[in-house]
Amino acid sequence: MTTHMGLPQSYWIASTAETDYPPVDDLVTTDVAVVGGGIAGLCAAWELTRAGRSVVVVEADRIAGGVTGNTSAKLTAQHGSIYTHLRDGFGADAARQYADAQSEAVEHVAYLASQLGVDCSFERVPSFVYTESEEGVEALRTEAEAAREAGLDASFTTETGLPFAVAGAVRVEHQAQFHPRRFLLALAEALVAKGGRIFERSRMVDLESGDDGHLLTIESGAQVRCREVVIATHFPVIDRLKLFPRLTPRRELVVAASIPTSADPDGVYLTEEDGTRSVRSAPLDEGRRLLIVTGGQFTPGDPDTVGRLEALAQWTSERFGTVGFDYYWAAQDNATADRVPFVGALKDNAGVYVACGFGGWGMSNGVAAGRIIAGVSEGEPPPWAELFSPGRFHLLKEAPAIAANQGKVAKHFIGDRVPRAPASSPEDLAPGEGAVMRLDGALRAVYRDEDGGLHTLNAACTHLGCVVGFNDAERTWECPCHGSRFSTRGAVLQGPATKPLPRHPADG
Repeated sequence: MTTHMGLPQSYWIASTAETDYPPVDDLVTTDVAVVGGGIAGLCAAWELTRAGRSVVVVEADRIAGGVTGNTSAKLTAQHGSIYTHLRDGFGADAARQYADAQSEAVEHVAYLASQLGVDCSFERVPSFVYTESEEGVEALRTEAEAAREAGLDASFTTETGLPFAVAGAVRVEHQAQFHPRRFLLALAEALVAKGGRIFERSRMVDLESGDDGHLLTIESGAQVRCREVVIATHFPVIDRLKLFPRLTPRRELVVAASIPTSADPDGVYLTEEDGTRSVRSAPLDEGRRLLIVTGGQFTPGDPDTVGRLEALAQWTSERFGTVGFDYYWAAQDNATADRVPFVGALKDNAGVYVACGFGGWGMSNGVAAGRIIAGVSEGEPPPWAELFSPGRFHLLKEAPAIAANQGKVAKHFIGDRVPRAPASSPEDLAPGEGAVMRLDGALRAVYRDEDGGLHTLNAACTHLGCVVGFNDAERTWECPCHGSRFSTRGAVLQGPATKPLPRHPADG
């Protein structure tokens, strides 16, 4: 990198203390087990606890430290040009229900932050989707109309707080931005105070279901017995409803730089141009704010992540005058074929719920997911629950996206050719470089560390066998099929994989 990039960590994580909840070390019994301690899992656990259920949260690593800890944390009902898509594809009622679910989620965070007395930097701001191209103006005029019809306070404008001109934008009032970890860590403390239990460093590796409920097996061998289970693991670690082909993983880079308060863009922004760019800010010390810019969307495991990061940093510097960055990190999510998350009960298995496919909008959708799951579990689902049902299937609308996704997946199975890489033999790798190469007749993921040592792993993802790729910015192995991520030594960093990449015998 030619630009000073600062700390390679999420600001949300760097600015909060690490949690230290215990692991599951024995048989635990509860009404509901929530697998995944991100915003969806913690919000579902909170709502179920408030309803009088005994709840256990089981997190593979640290709560609010995975996808949620690396979000941009825009809390808005404006999700790109979603309302034109929903109105034209599924009807005006679907668009209104989606807007209602998101708007209630924004207000619910405001209410909980006030009730818990937590300073999570909750700020009311307008939200914008903008274009710099005249060719994109008409579509945004249509989106403004669709968003208004859906019940949002939306308008078309050519005026924004950005330091550059736009051709047009959809502005939605009364939206928000916040510090997600401060909010969720306070919610976790309140959850425990109400009798909920949280277990960290407890990766679920198996789920057995029977007439008497469910049994979760943890990597350590410990178990959790429950009557109901919520799978809120970003990408579901079980696939009893065949959701894998209907979810597409994507990863985006984030850069953050300190700017004067006078340079604050006064809102949250998104454009689908330039490979997508998302802009917001957060309060720092007096007179300063942290500008947070997200973009450079890519499939996990795609090559040249460093190039995408440099392009994002350059774009930010040119538009906002930043000369260096305080933090950089990456965010990951999965999109559904119809752009609505899968939230609710799996119809073929009583007492199993799922929350996934937030499409980059996990803050409001995560809160909404908690409300939906608790409502369905208690027999009082919110009006929009059916819209989010994981059992829905729109054949004509989803089939092309599913076929394209499956075609991409097929190209990455273990029999595939060696991906494009900076080296074809271990000797050619420079320190900090990794590549998939064919050794001893098999594909291996090989990384040379900064001390010159080689680390050789099986290149097949332990989830379903796709060939991993090397992320040269974060120095991780990533699965392009379903988004699993591994360290250079093979440890699971992110599911759906639950087992590490096996080490090659030559690696010792």
